[in-house]
Amino acid sequence: MRIKVYRAPVVSDAMRQVRGELGPDALILSTRRVGDGVEVTACLEAVATPPRPPPDPARAKLMAWHGLPRDLCEQLATGPLVAALDTAVRFTRLDLAAGGKPLLFAGPPGAGKTLTVVRLAARLVMAGRAPLLICADGDRAGAAQQIACFADVLGIAVSNVDGPLEAARAVARRQGAAPVLIDTAGLDSYSDTERAALTTMVSACDATMVGVLTAGLDPFEAADLGTALVAAGATSLAVTRLDNARRLGALITAARAGLALAEAGIGPSAADGMVPLTSAFLAERLSRQPAPLPSATGERRS
Repeated sequence: MRIKVYRAPVVSDAMRQVRGELGPDALILSTRRVGDGVEVTACLEAVATPPRPPPDPARAKLMAWHGLPRDLCEQLATGPLVAALDTAVRFTRLDLAAGGKPLLFAGPPGAGKTLTVVRLAARLVMAGRAPLLICADGDRAGAAQQIACFADVLGIAVSNVDGPLEAARAVARRQGAAPVLIDTAGLDSYSDTERAALTTMVSACDATMVGVLTAGLDPFEAADLGTALVAAGATSLAVTRLDNARRLGALITAARAGLALAEAGIGPSAADGMVPLTSAFLAERLSRQPAPLPSATGERRS
């Protein structure tokens, strides 16, 4: 029990002090006049914290199979998995609303940035909102042609740019409040120079940076890549190739670096191959029991 004495010129002032510090559940033990004011004695009952349920050994073992470190295995094995995920990592929705900030997608070469941009563009087109695509990838051979082919199929505009100034001009030319999706060149996440150039691009376009990584990475490597993306300015994460990954610990360790999980690539289709990544979706995927894989000798292995 916490007991405290409050003094004030009038009772109402003392009561405001009580409620402000101890809250509405405080009990008034006594009130008396002192000198030129009043003295109020109040207390707050200590509320017993319910015991934390022990980790589920079977779920902890499954989380370890996904490649998570021990502390995360125990955390995600305690209580409902959806609630545990909401505590362990953050989830968000990308702002694709009309007039929103441009979304710039960044990640290592081959992470799936272009396909992520195309899938989100297809989602917008099917919702009746045509976005502007900007290709800022002048490094990969055929990058501009690839995104132009997709844009042509969707019937939307695409601008090829070289550098932050051209990208900013392209954003300024968007029609009305069209959403803007910016594809970028593969990023050497550990290069200070490349991260700085990307930060300059984000600033010039007044964009929000979304990191892109593939599922199935080594969880510790994913944590390092997530840290590097945060250093470059990314705030959220789109994860690709979940259809080809069984162990999903990398999603969580990358997010724990400071990224909110936003999108999940679940198939090859450009039209419906990406879905919002929620705690319920991830809990279902993490809970799937791994089926044994055939070995070269015909035996089954995990």
